[in-house]
Amino acid sequence: MEDGEQLDVTVTKFLDPAKGADEFNQPQSGKKWVAAQFQLVNTGSKAYSDSPANDARAADTDGQHFDAWFGEIAAGPAMTSDLNLPAGDKALGWIVFEVPSSSKIVTVQYGLNSGFAEQTGQWKVS
Repeated sequence: MEDGEQLDVTVTKFLDPAKGADEFNQPQSGKKWVAAQFQLVNTGSKAYSDSPANDARAADTDGQHFDAWFGEIAAGPAMTSDLNLPAGDKALGWIVFEVPSSSKIVTVQYGLNSGFAEQTGQWKVS
């Protein structure tokens, strides 16, 4: 991250499974959606720009890792895909993952700057 960039990231909720928002937003056959609600708070002195979906990963009990999936869920609004967060502001939204129906997700990760920063947070979920 650049000087002045600082972001506090929290997983506020986790859904397994996550219900699609309507009949058009549904997982593929043999899959389910899980979702993490992230809160991002810019605690730095300059704006933070990124695509939060590029930053998030989920992992299951078998060690499989899953990238974010674009889908709208009934629980609430998705995290913006084009974040430009001024200093002092916050963003709240869901990031969806499409996983095999049999997968049991145990952790969610968030790596800043599309995963290229040294800072990565990990949360245990149930």
